Amino acid sequence: MPETSVVSRTAPYLESVFECTENLYSVYLHDEETLYLTGTPSSRIDGPLGVYPGTNAHECSLRELLQTQVGEADFKWQERYGNVVHFKTALGGDMLFISDPKALQYIFQTSGYNYQKLPERRALSRLHSGHGLVWADGETHKKQRKVMLPPFSGPESKALLPVFNRYAEMVTLKWKDDLSSSPDHSMVYNVPAWLSRATMDAIGEAAFDYHFNAMEDVDSDIVKGYNGLMNIVFGSPSAGKILVLDIARFIPRAVIEWLQDYLPGKGLQKARDSEALTSGVARTLIKSKSEALAEGRRGRDILSLLVKANKSENEKTRMDENEMISSMRTILFAGHETTSNTISWALLELSRNPNAQAQLRKEIREMESAIRARGDTEFSATDMDQMSYALAVIKETLRIHPVIHHTFRRAMKDDVLPLSEPIRTKSGKLVSEIPIAKGTRVVLSIAGYNRNSELWGADVHSFHPERWLDGSIKKTQTIGVYNNLLTFAGGIRACIGWRFAVHEVQAFLVELISNFEFSLTEDIQRLRREPCGVMLPTLEGEVEKGVQMPLKVTLATRDE
Repeated sequence: MPETSVVSRTAPYLESVFECTENLYSVYLHDEETLYLTGTPSSRIDGPLGVYPGTNAHECSLRELLQTQVGEADFKWQERYGNVVHFKTALGGDMLFISDPKALQYIFQTSGYNYQKLPERRALSRLHSGHGLVWADGETHKKQRKVMLPPFSGPESKALLPVFNRYAEMVTLKWKDDLSSSPDHSMVYNVPAWLSRATMDAIGEAAFDYHFNAMEDVDSDIVKGYNGLMNIVFGSPSAGKILVLDIARFIPRAVIEWLQDYLPGKGLQKARDSEALTSGVARTLIKSKSEALAEGRRGRDILSLLVKANKSENEKTRMDENEMISSMRTILFAGHETTSNTISWALLELSRNPNAQAQLRKEIREMESAIRARGDTEFSATDMDQMSYALAVIKETLRIHPVIHHTFRRAMKDDVLPLSEPIRTKSGKLVSEIPIAKGTRVVLSIAGYNRNSELWGADVHSFHPERWLDGSIKKTQTIGVYNNLLTFAGGIRACIGWRFAVHEVQAFLVELISNFEFSLTEDIQRLRREPCGVMLPTLEGEVEKGVQMPLKVTLATRDE
């Protein structure tokens, strides 16, 4: 079907959606005896002035949340209104912003499947991961998670550390070659661009026993398919796009996905091209792994273990081919995009804090000496876990720079949300719990929770790895799967590959800090934490160029 035909057929439908939204304002009720409206959060909970009937929809609070740099609105709202905030969407809809620890624990863990993903947000996640675990909800999510958990167990993740070490060493060799030919023996590298290709190769071998050759061939199809994907598809949403996103809550998810498949647009075409490339590779690999399993040949890569786990399920609980392909896309996306950015943010903070960088390098060198003394040459998982300062740096990076900074949910039934600290309503009443009506839409702020001063200390906005070593972190409800951070989420939606990610970050960080010294460039003054579905580093005035974090790199001195 020609694209012009799709546009002409859908335009009247979209226009009718715009028209009907005017009538939605009539649902506003003001009942002073309750804490919530029918189907919406309470207007009695304080928050920023948003859109109401008759005002400019392009000035909504949702726009502030999605268009500013990651965390800017979160931290401002927290300071002014607290950990539960009522705000407005583009069409005047009500939402709750939540960073309260007890409320988050309840939503993520106690009542997980009663707070499901927003349909329009599920449709967006489909653009980068298909109908995989990130997209799935309810029974489908339970089925997929059950099959995917075994390959990501602790022992399986630790066994992949040598793969990560090898690709980190490849970066070292390439950078040393560059530095040796540089007049002043220094180079400025766009660090995340390099790390994205390196982690793509690492995830290719570790997860699929497949060689993407991303470091050698920057023009390969798989590199081009993922290069700029998040920035082009999700980056810098305009006021119009935010309005369309709000309209999408009135459109069935199946219709949204159909529009994504056929409507023209640079971002949608980029997503479709990426899907075609990765799905083709995935289909071939799944077939070969299935054949190998049938012949009794069992690989140790994640996809081989996933194929084996899926075969062991009965037909009713087994993932179909589309789900398996989507699972591979999910692993590839999470294993290289989010991890490479986390390593980059860690290197940025170490560049800003030379003393921390020196202390980390000292710990690494001491462990290298211990490894040589016992006759080994490679870091083991035990060695990595014994470097307490390195772990503190990683935890602090994950706290300060959560690559996934928001997640969106809606209540599937009437509920009561508990709070860690009482909040004061607009009428002055203190409440320690909030009645939630079915259909209430919430933004769970991972960025806000990770900088809650009640949990992490008064210097919550400072990079201070020592907080993880001096016992100053307050003990509270256990929410996240990794040291109570929400960076990998928690409960039923916790990232199943969090151990995998931590080992990958450990390998690259230890290798790079051992061999190189990182320092700031003038361009870093223009650095932005860009909201693109995930948090990406970009430069002010050059956002359209995609991911950028230029750091100066020199060889680290050694006292041998």
